[in-house]
Amino acid sequence: MTYPLKFRQHVLAFKKKEALTYAETADRFGVGSASLMRWAKRLEPCLTRNKPATKINRAALILDVETYPDASQHERAPRMGVSARGICDALKRAGFSYKKNILSPQSRRPSSKRFSD
Repeated sequence: MTYPLKFRQHVLAFKKKEALTYAETADRFGVGSASLMRWAKRLEPCLTRNKPATKINRAALILDVETYPDASQHERAPRMGVSARGICDALKRAGFSYKKNILSPQSRRPSSKRFSD
C-alpha cells in the first residue's frame, strides 16, 4: 500500500514530537515498522520499479509457443537462453496462464457407462 506524502510526514513528525520508537509509532498508526524505517531514509514514495529489462523477446516467445505447443518450460528455456522460471514469468506476462493437462482428450471426456440389469 502506498501512503501519501502528507501522511508520511505527519507520522514521522509525531514520532519525533512524542519521542516514540518505530514499533510504538507503527502500532499507533497501523503501519509496519519497516515502512517507518524506510520512510525515515526516503520520505517520497517510489513510483517506479527499479527492475532491469527482460531478456525474453515477447514475439519470439509467442512464436516458440506456436511452433512447439507441447514443450515444457524446461524445454523452452534453453531455446530462449533463459531459466525455466524466466519462461514461466514471461508466459504469464504474455497471457499464457494455463497449465498443461497430462490426460489425453479421450480420458477427459465424461464416461458414459452402461449398466446392465
